[in-house]
Amino acid sequence: MQIGIIGLGRMGGNIAVRLSRHGHEVVLFDRDPATVGKVRDRIEGGRGIAADSVPDLVGKLTAARKIVWVMLPAGEITEAAVQELSGLLGKDDILIDGGNTYYKDDIRRAAQLAQKGIHYIDVGTSGGVWGLERGYCMMYGGTKDSADHIDPILEALAPGKGDVPPTPDRNKPDLDPRAEKGYLHCGPAGSGHFVKMVHNGIEYGMMQAFAEGFDIMKTKNSPLLPEDQRFDLNMADIAEVWRRGSVVSSWLLDLTAEALAKNASLSEFTGEVADSGEGRWTLEAAIEESVPAPVITASLFTRFRSRTGNNYAEKILSAMRFGFGGHVEKK
Repeated sequence: MQIGIIGLGRMGGNIAVRLSRHGHEVVLFDRDPATVGKVRDRIEGGRGIAADSVPDLVGKLTAARKIVWVMLPAGEITEAAVQELSGLLGKDDILIDGGNTYYKDDIRRAAQLAQKGIHYIDVGTSGGVWGLERGYCMMYGGTKDSADHIDPILEALAPGKGDVPPTPDRNKPDLDPRAEKGYLHCGPAGSGHFVKMVHNGIEYGMMQAFAEGFDIMKTKNSPLLPEDQRFDLNMADIAEVWRRGSVVSSWLLDLTAEALAKNASLSEFTGEVADSGEGRWTLEAAIEESVPAPVITASLFTRFRSRTGNNYAEKILSAMRFGFGGHVEKK
């Protein structure tokens, strides 16, 4: 299939390359022309076409149903791109937002675009800088027709079944087999980003639990403790042994072990931990639904506190964020 991609940053560029590896043709645009050239050079099989503007990108899409994937930061930048594309795309064309947009904005946009016959799909995309090789876990919302049409694109981006053991009892008619491949049509517009939003809220809590646990272990040699209760524990070794058969083994733990093996003091991190919006939105949804979410709440507030003074736990958080998403601390 042919698809246009707007925004060729850490994830957008890799998405384009992965699609080219699976035989799809990609038309590329980024506001930085040098970035377009670098990504086009990485595209495989000569399946990359450079565009010098959004109208140029749309003009170079030749399929009967044009498909444009917007991979830009949530907020005004994405909003402006969607509004521009709404004047360039036509009936039955498909506009995909693969960023971390607030799901209520998706619902509004989908309704606006539907008046012009344009289909809007929100794709919550998880995989960070590792997605090129590992594939992307995707949760998406939109009409069934448009979701089915872009299925070959999403299947190419998804990890596939790989060597993950199958879950027992999934051979039921009400369970979507695509979930086993790492991508899932969640429902109408907005549902994909809603599920991804909660995913990221859970991520906050998991990361915080690891960070606090390692901080407790690191501080076990405190002079405030009786001498016979002080342990000088090796954080890198503990992270590594937990990776091997422990019930807390996970990708987040893998990233923690990697960071600690490189530098156990994590001195390259300040521990000032940003939050990119999804944690806050998850709590807003919890409040609207009267659902208690104390762990996610505490993890978000800890990120706030980290910007006024921090400790080893926040450095652990920063190390994990850098590991999965390439997030660099603000200077």
